Amino acid sequence: MNAFEELKRFFRRGGALTQLILINVGIFLVLKILGVGFFLFRQENLEQVVLGFLALPADPGRILLRPWTIVTYMFLHYGFFHVLFNMLWLYWFGKIFLEHLNARKLLSVYLLGGLAGGVVYVLSYNIFPAFRESLPNAVALGASAAILAVVMSIAFYVPNYSIHLMFIGQIKLKHIAWITILIDILSIRSENAGGHLAHLGGALFGVLYALQLKGGRDMTGGFSRFMDNLASLFRKRPGTMRVRYRKSPGRPETDREYNARKTEEQQQIDRILDKISKSGYNGLSKEEKEILFRSNKK
Repeated sequence: MNAFEELKRFFRRGGALTQLILINVGIFLVLKILGVGFFLFRQENLEQVVLGFLALPADPGRILLRPWTIVTYMFLHYGFFHVLFNMLWLYWFGKIFLEHLNARKLLSVYLLGGLAGGVVYVLSYNIFPAFRESLPNAVALGASAAILAVVMSIAFYVPNYSIHLMFIGQIKLKHIAWITILIDILSIRSENAGGHLAHLGGALFGVLYALQLKGGRDMTGGFSRFMDNLASLFRKRPGTMRVRYRKSPGRPETDREYNARKTEEQQQIDRILDKISKSGYNGLSKEEKEILFRSNKK
């Protein structure tokens, strides 16, 4: 099996959190490798052209010409420390998120939070006079708005959950959330005003999502179903007959069998987690509790 096939298999085996991190890091590396090529051929300006093609412009007229940028911008990073710290935040808070909610919700919150951040960024640059001069050339890139949606959603869903920070000690998620929001508000007067406004847009979505979910309403339900239907278009369908794959004793599991089993198991776990979010852990049957217990031991 070649390296590309190994990477594909690793990507498929990883959950939504791993996949989001791999996509962000992969795009960063591809753009940096292209940048090296542009440098060698003395075409450094092409790197800015590529970034401009994928970054989100503040000018609505330019967005109409590149509508995909409302999605692509949230997977772009220019500097090493930019992508490093963003991915660390996504990993740390994504793990906490998955302790209480499921992978489908994580993906939906990331994408919708990024969209919310992009909308707030564009609206702000077109409403406030402070940005009038920079509007024509302003662009946004980075996963921060999407990641802050994840951070805020879990911080307001389980506000008293505590983590240990070096030099600080135990601190509750709600305190991290409020400090982060305050920093972004105070930083709007900085050179990266648009970035901080986008952060606040993603954060606002995360807060609203958590409050709605605690009230029994999942804001991402329709979007999750849309993503499932979209993903189904790219799955291979050998026929209309439903086949269950079983491996013979002593025979190693094929990729196809493994993926089919993991998908079925994840769907089962997602249904159980959705039931917990609506009726609590005590609402589970004995069989459902055993399934959840076995999955947590893996």
